[in-house]
Amino acid sequence: MNIKTITILVALAAFLIVGAMSVFTVAQYEQGIVVQFGQYRRSALEAGLDFKLPWQNVIYYERRVLQVDGQPEQVTASDQKRLVVDAFALYRIVDPLKFKNAAQSVENFEPLILQALTASLRESIGRVPLVDVVSGERQSLMGQIRDGLVKATSQFGVEIVDVRIKRTDLPTENSEAIYRRMQTEREREASEIRAEGEEQSLRIRAEADRTRTVLISEARRLSEILRGEGDGEAVRIFAEAFGKDVEFFTFYRTMQAYRESLNASDTTLVLSPDSDFLRFLNSFEGMQSSGAGAGSASGE
Repeated sequence: MNIKTITILVALAAFLIVGAMSVFTVAQYEQGIVVQFGQYRRSALEAGLDFKLPWQNVIYYERRVLQVDGQPEQVTASDQKRLVVDAFALYRIVDPLKFKNAAQSVENFEPLILQALTASLRESIGRVPLVDVVSGERQSLMGQIRDGLVKATSQFGVEIVDVRIKRTDLPTENSEAIYRRMQTEREREASEIRAEGEEQSLRIRAEADRTRTVLISEARRLSEILRGEGDGEAVRIFAEAFGKDVEFFTFYRTMQAYRESLNASDTTLVLSPDSDFLRFLNSFEGMQSSGAGAGSASGE
């Protein structure tokens, strides 16, 4: 191999090395800036193949939306109510040169944006009462926090896409106090409802007793009326029967009296022999005696 061939090969190798050092690629999700000895030369914002001088370097930054999660922070609302808020922010690097000059890298920027997010949270929540943080005004509150974060990070060349409150809790001691207060309130309401129930129960019972008494009284009154009418009708029938056949009616009534008086086996009556109560028994005995005498006479 002669010197000319070696020279050509060395030149070709040098050309390839220089060419490789002069070409770089920007991905779809990236953006970059070209620097020379630490000094900015130009931006490479379009995706694809690009060129630079061999002694220049490319610094890449994310084009995608990035998220930074804050730590739960205890803040105080305008009504002096304390609560624990956990929030996060979404941002995008829109000016890589400005971002490089202010923060150098994402790792350096995240502590700064977290600090700004915490400050904006405290300031915004400190201007509203607790009820606005947990009610329909929450969306407006997040807008205020975002505006504060935009103002605090304007020099970093980033766009704050959104700020969201993930969770809002009360401090542990407040939660326990509220739980005890709610328990006491529920017990008070239960006692009131129970007392109202007892009152309604007593009122219903009293009304039922009154209605029962009225119904029983009315039933007794109607019963007495019907009984009186029945007794009157019985008296009328007996009187009518008595008028038609006095002797038979007297006999029938006497027989009833005998049955009622002599019904029990241990009944004892002490009467004089000529008592009117025994009139029919005496007459029956007389009829038997006269019948026996007649029989004896006919036999003789």
